[in-house]
Amino acid sequence: MSSPADGPAPARYAVLVPVKPPAIAKSRLAPLGDDARRDLAAAFAADTVAAVLSCEVVDRALVVTDDHVLARTMSDLGADVIPDGTSDLNGTLVQAAAEMHRRDPGLRLAVVCADLPALRAAELASALRAAAPGGMSFVTDREGVGTTVVAAPDLDAFRPSFGPGSRVQHLAAGAHEVDGVDVPSVRRDVDDPADLDEALALGVGPRPSLVATTLHRGPTS
Repeated sequence: MSSPADGPAPARYAVLVPVKPPAIAKSRLAPLGDDARRDLAAAFAADTVAAVLSCEVVDRALVVTDDHVLARTMSDLGADVIPDGTSDLNGTLVQAAAEMHRRDPGLRLAVVCADLPALRAAELASALRAAAPGGMSFVTDREGVGTTVVAAPDLDAFRPSFGPGSRVQHLAAGAHEVDGVDVPSVRRDVDDPADLDEALALGVGPRPSLVATTLHRGPTS
């Protein structure tokens, strides 16, 4: 049994993962072939969710997707799954956050993008631990322009602003930028073949690795 000397219990998270149907996802990977694009999108999402679920500060994951095949995969991994209720990503996330808060109101909320195939559970834990105790926090992508993770202590503080130039949008909204932690796998989202090469160099999970072998690709020197 813990004592007051042990300090407060670490924050626990429910993580939301929005996933586009692979049929329309990752259009900038089209140069690799349409089958590869679809397979990579599905593989990215599955391995991202697997890493999220193995993160020691995460208690639950809620995947938001309209793809029934992918939904079954996510459920088999241990995630909760709900359909996408809106065409607006940020609106979808707010609805999903409200649903997760209804199911488990004691958990902090986070969003993790579904295109982090190199994601390490320990690095995600480091990023979430570095989130501000009050207000919203975010992790910027490798290029310092977009956002890969958003975290908030409660539903009231959860106001994501994903989209083009989301780093600036989150800063303008007063969100805390998580910095000073070495979490390259959390920052390396994959939108195009060059990003994929960087992710492969970091080391991707088993599903994207299997797809990548069929492309005869590897990290560029």
